[in-house]
Amino acid sequence: MASEVFSYESLVHAVSGAVGSVTAMTVFFPLDTARLRLQVDENRKAKSTPSILAEIVKEEGLLAPYRGWFPVICSLCCSNFVYFYCFHCLKASWQKGKQSTPRTDLITGIAAGIVNVLVTTPLWVVNTRLKLQGSNFRNADIRPTNYSGTLDAFVQIIRDEGVGALWNGTFPSLLLVLNPAIQFMIYEGLKRQLRKGLSSLEVFLIGAVAKAVATTVTYPLQTIQSVLRVDEYIYVRYGVLGLFKGLEAKLLQTVLTAALMFLLYEKIAACTFRAMGLNSNHYKKH
Repeated sequence: MASEVFSYESLVHAVSGAVGSVTAMTVFFPLDTARLRLQVDENRKAKSTPSILAEIVKEEGLLAPYRGWFPVICSLCCSNFVYFYCFHCLKASWQKGKQSTPRTDLITGIAAGIVNVLVTTPLWVVNTRLKLQGSNFRNADIRPTNYSGTLDAFVQIIRDEGVGALWNGTFPSLLLVLNPAIQFMIYEGLKRQLRKGLSSLEVFLIGAVAKAVATTVTYPLQTIQSVLRVDEYIYVRYGVLGLFKGLEAKLLQTVLTAALMFLLYEKIAACTFRAMGLNSNHYKKH
């Protein structure tokens, strides 16, 4: 077990996943801004991704769609590093060189997701607050904040709301481990079906399909999670359909981001293994 946990292969997968996700999120970050506004600010008249982005730029400035980019990127980097590292450590440990199956991929993804949630939820609570700070809200229930940065946000939240507030939304987050677990199960399954030698386009497309399915299935939990991170006393008021607010923006952002992330992850990992002179056979099994 120790050899799988402290291995260069797990580290390469973790770094590749983190770099790929950070790059992809940076490219499509404005779409995530639109998604978050649609989820938590239900009184906006703009209901589509292009219209809400145009409204944000008009009212808050050209750079407003990138508000909160740095804390989000830092959190995403940490989160994906932890997830990819745990996923590949557990997979290598449990498989013992055997061919993986959809069932083992799903279980491994859930276990890695639980570790990731417990470790990184405070970072996501803070970056959600920072991302929304300074926004023009139509929803009067959202309390304005005045954080000078990530550290100040941590200090103010702990002082005013208690340490437990840093784990607001942990329950839906734990349920949301199904999202990356389903995503990785579908992605790894499609890779096995298509065999080796995938083109860049094929990697991009199977990454997109995997994320589209995972996002649609788990989106109501993501809406609840976003609302709880902003204010634990705000609840969804519009029934079942209210749980799917912002799905269009989320699908557009998350599918494109995941597809690009998987493409970059595969390329970076493969190049790194070649540069390190490591045997690529074990890599291909993943």
